[in-house]
Amino acid sequence: MRYPVDATTKALSVLVVFTAFAGDFWRNLLGWWGYLALVAAITAAVAVLMTRRGLWRRLDPRRLPRTLLLLATLMVLSLAWSAYPGATVLGILAQAATTLCALFLAVANGWPQLALAASRAFTAILGLSVAFELVAAIFVRQPVLPFFTDYSGQKVPNAFYWTQADLFTGGPIQGIVGNRNLLAFVALLALVTVGVLLAQKLVRTRPAVAWLVTAVVVLALTRSATVIAALVVTAGMLGVLLLARRVGPGRRMGVAVATAALAVAAVVAVSASWSTLLGLFGKSDDLTGRVDIWNSVVSLASERPVFGWGWVSYWVPWVEPFDGLAVRNGVTYLQAHDAWLDVWLQLGFVGLALFAFFVLGSWHRSWWFAVDTSLDGRGRPLPHLAVTLAPALILTALLVQSLVESRLLVEGGWLLLVAIGVKSKIEQTDVGLDLTGIETVPKAAPVATAP
Repeated sequence: MRYPVDATTKALSVLVVFTAFAGDFWRNLLGWWGYLALVAAITAAVAVLMTRRGLWRRLDPRRLPRTLLLLATLMVLSLAWSAYPGATVLGILAQAATTLCALFLAVANGWPQLALAASRAFTAILGLSVAFELVAAIFVRQPVLPFFTDYSGQKVPNAFYWTQADLFTGGPIQGIVGNRNLLAFVALLALVTVGVLLAQKLVRTRPAVAWLVTAVVVLALTRSATVIAALVVTAGMLGVLLLARRVGPGRRMGVAVATAALAVAAVVAVSASWSTLLGLFGKSDDLTGRVDIWNSVVSLASERPVFGWGWVSYWVPWVEPFDGLAVRNGVTYLQAHDAWLDVWLQLGFVGLALFAFFVLGSWHRSWWFAVDTSLDGRGRPLPHLAVTLAPALILTALLVQSLVESRLLVEGGWLLLVAIGVKSKIEQTDVGLDLTGIETVPKAAPVATAP
């Protein structure tokens, strides 16, 4: 399958990924109405471009993941029994816009182009975050609140600040996304995407190494325990994938069994030293209030266990049962801080099963995409390619994050999950990897601009 490589497609792909992962940046900068106008404009641009380029033809429903189609259908049908139909309509619209953008990424880009677009978006977030924190620390020298929000006459919780201007005190820094965990996760994804592109020689070495160092520094300054855990697991998965490539098809089952055994051993070790590990990262035994939130969600979900309360994506704090469901230190939380609990709460066991099958199916296809031998356009085997590791590594990071955050269901998490899930499915029977972005690189010249 061939893909357009024009400047418009490239720029729109980068903007889509940037906006999905830096939504709080736009909301803090432009306010909610400005953000909604921007999202509407991007969604319209995606729809128009897909129509003008004839990209809709690549989305044959018979080749799309059935579990995704069923899950999306259940989201819409949940309007019939939703306890908050107005919020469900808003949630469906938000989910539809994000899904459309994910489909665009999947059908408008080959795997190399998709990795390049993602890396450019992630490094842009990192670069702007460092610049933002520098300006706040040098010139402002005090915490910065979001623009277009009136906090007069009320005590503002620390979580509401855009940045605490703590760069020169060792952090934790929050960057343009206004949250250290989100910024750290972007740094992790930058490590993955820039790393595979550098290994594939699709980017210049010096700028790529500079971005990798920047990502490591940002990870250190955010001090996010959850992302550090995701980094360790993702690094371990990289080792497993490389080992599976090396041993060949006949021994990959042994690699899988050994990996499962090591995972069980790791869980046991972590459980035995749980309090000590949390102390190292300055966390309490309740994971900064997450345990209380999980207990509240489990109790509420148990009241409607089969089909849930109705889809809403982000919680809507002005309607029941979300008003007062999870409040800590004056902050009302808009998620269950666990994607799986959130799906159960909103769509019940039926939705949870569909979601699990979609996620596991996407990861399974990404695993084989990473370890199998790729074929060129004529069906000839190619050497193992570094860029084919990216989908499995990104999904691994997303899955680890999904245990303590619900971001897999919204914005950037859902965008990448659907893009990878759909792309790995619709190309499953094709001859293999589209290498347009690799074949056009001059061998004797620098291979590409930095991400």
